[in-house]
Amino acid sequence: MRNIKLTIQYDGTDFSGWQVQKNTPTIQGLIEKAILIVTGEETRLTGAGRTDAGVHALDQRATFKTGSTLDPPVLSRALNANLPMDIRIIACEECEDDFHPRYNAKNKTYTYLICRDVPFSVFLRRFSLMCTYSLDVQAMDAAGPLITGRHDFSSFRASGCSAKNPVREIYTISVLEVGSVDFMGFTFKTPLLKISIQANAFLRHMARNIVGTLMEVGKGRIPPEEMTAILESKNRDAAGPTAPACGLFLETINY
Repeated sequence: MRNIKLTIQYDGTDFSGWQVQKNTPTIQGLIEKAILIVTGEETRLTGAGRTDAGVHALDQRATFKTGSTLDPPVLSRALNANLPMDIRIIACEECEDDFHPRYNAKNKTYTYLICRDVPFSVFLRRFSLMCTYSLDVQAMDAAGPLITGRHDFSSFRASGCSAKNPVREIYTISVLEVGSVDFMGFTFKTPLLKISIQANAFLRHMARNIVGTLMEVGKGRIPPEEMTAILESKNRDAAGPTAPACGLFLETINY
């Protein structure tokens, strides 16, 4: 059996997340269905991370085992022909038998986009949070580094998280103001906030809960220095609300 590695991009708006679910479309489920059509094999697709419903990916990785002899470029084209247009296989290659897209990952970066202009561009509504209030970006940028490092991130962990250990290591958190964004060959002069979090791994809703808390800092409801106390409390109720899924991207995975 060959071990095939896929690099996948998707617009997660219309899907119920990555993981297979009954009676609802998911990224994993649709790709497994495409694999069955192309190879005639029922197989389990193993992803690098389980993105939530509505979350997007620029660089999701996944592997599956197959007895098919199709060359990777042919396999990639065949899979794309059997997938909706908002899921694309952008790279396909054979890899070592022991390669695991999740456990071999050194770090992942999730990035969240907040659109800060009114009226908002209709072309960004699926990919960013439309924010109608002012945010103190300097305060948000000061708050982020206070929770970097190796910690118990229970304060930013959603209920129902299956991880046995809540300890993760965040390498960097940045809050960047962007004056424009390039999209489909056009430049939209729309002010955006780009919040990027790089960590060795993430708990369920961890990135969105950190973003929601940073937004509370930006609104002036939480002082930046309180981030340390929130982290140390290990209490989800101490942190801010969960940011909506629409603005979150799995941006990069490094191996």
